[in-house]
Amino acid sequence: MNEQDQKNQKQEPPKPNLGGRNSAPSSAYKKTLSRKWISPALFVAAAAIIVTVMWLYQGDDKKTSTTEIPDTTAVAQGGEQQPEPVTVKPVPGETAKWPVASTADVTVKRGYFDAAATPAEQDAAMVEQGNTFSANTGIDLARSDDQPFDVQAVLSGKVTLVQDQPTNGTVVEITHSGGYVSVYQSLTDVTVKQGDDVKQSTVIGKAGKNELQKDLGVHLHFALLKNNEHVNPNSVLPALAPAASQDSSAASGDDSE
Repeated sequence: MNEQDQKNQKQEPPKPNLGGRNSAPSSAYKKTLSRKWISPALFVAAAAIIVTVMWLYQGDDKKTSTTEIPDTTAVAQGGEQQPEPVTVKPVPGETAKWPVASTADVTVKRGYFDAAATPAEQDAAMVEQGNTFSANTGIDLARSDDQPFDVQAVLSGKVTLVQDQPTNGTVVEITHSGGYVSVYQSLTDVTVKQGDDVKQSTVIGKAGKNELQKDLGVHLHFALLKNNEHVNPNSVLPALAPAASQDSSAASGDDSE
């Protein structure tokens, strides 16, 4: 083979591959290939986000829809349903009596808080509990010797509550005609039960002690309501004997010190 033929062989161009491109792919081609894998990943991530948002939205919607309107039925203290209203027939000629057999045996240790009373009387009618003071909504009766005494129904009626309370002791409520309810707190040896019909002056228990007014010792806390509003018992009960009134003033002065 002559020298000219050798030169022609050396200058012959390389044969192209079947794909028409060099065997090593370019960098742009590599990026294109990588995008084919990135696109499905982005789609899956976006779908996951959409599903999560829809799930959270449905969860919030369920919480809202299951919120019930509170029951408007009246509920008494302790979570029990209030009993049906009690109708009591009036007793002809019956007027209220004091919740004790003889007012001469007791004194008023703490009186009813009356907005029309003097400042000194109002101070004496405040109940202290810890660092708080509240107006006395009844009257508190006690013996001078701090001994128990019988507690009587001030009017005929029906016993609508007998309950032990942590601060007020045993409480008895009697519903009377005319919208009146008499309340007896700080009792012991209760002799009636809820639903009993009682006559005026029936002994319903004995005076005892309670946590709310433990400074009074053995006593009866008596309150009177008319149409669910507290009223001054002195406006319904007979006038006290002079001795009881004098002892009440002395006791009020002692309490205010």
